[in-house]
Amino acid sequence: MKFSTVVVSSVLFFASAFARPSRLAERIAAREARKSGVASFNVESERNSTHATSTNWSGVVIENPPSGSTFNSVVGTFTVPTPSGTGAASAWVGIDGDTAQNSILQSGVDFTVSGGRVSYDTWYEWYVNFAIDISGFTVSAGNQIRITVTSTSSTRGTVLLENLTTGRSVTQAVSAPSSSAALQGRNAEWIVEDFEENGALVPLTNWGTVTFSSATARTNTGTSVAPSTGTIINMEQNGQVLTSVSTSGSSVTVRHT
Repeated sequence: MKFSTVVVSSVLFFASAFARPSRLAERIAAREARKSGVASFNVESERNSTHATSTNWSGVVIENPPSGSTFNSVVGTFTVPTPSGTGAASAWVGIDGDTAQNSILQSGVDFTVSGGRVSYDTWYEWYVNFAIDISGFTVSAGNQIRITVTSTSSTRGTVLLENLTTGRSVTQAVSAPSSSAALQGRNAEWIVEDFEENGALVPLTNWGTVTFSSATARTNTGTSVAPSTGTIINMEQNGQVLTSVSTSGSSVTVRHT
């Protein structure tokens, strides 16, 4: 079991809070394609400047920051859904991982339905390391969660998770697993993902609608960029489009169809 220090914000002290390797760590297999130069969202069947399809990503990606700058912070707030049907999905925000394929700093919430029981896990990941679950930070259906990922340099950063419903929050210091995983600050993302487990995509739960509100990406020059300037990505599997994604100002709505 791998432990790492969790730095708890002044809002609340979590006794015995720690991080552990995710039981969903196999999600990393979905990103192995980067090593061969393939886009991180698995099979891209169609793409233009404003829309794309993916087998496992749905949401919005900003592919480039304003000229002369890099992204160093991405934030998004969403209400934890009540999923239905057996399966899982994950809602997250991140820096890089699309056109900047060698690294990604991301954090999110997994929602899983198994045996009629719904469960939630919060996690963070700096590829190529495994995803790490955050223990002691509980979320429930209907909770409003704000996630902020920030890079303080290309190899260091922080992940902040805030449960705006309960008033609890936790901050985790993170670092790149190697110099080759240094962030480039080229991409910003708000995504609902169908991740891989044991070499295959997990059955996709129906999450209804996830809306990232107050969503913004900030640059090292202090500029804020809205997701409405990015590329919409809808999830398509076996010829069927499974999501409907829309943006409006600083919001991204990802609906399971």
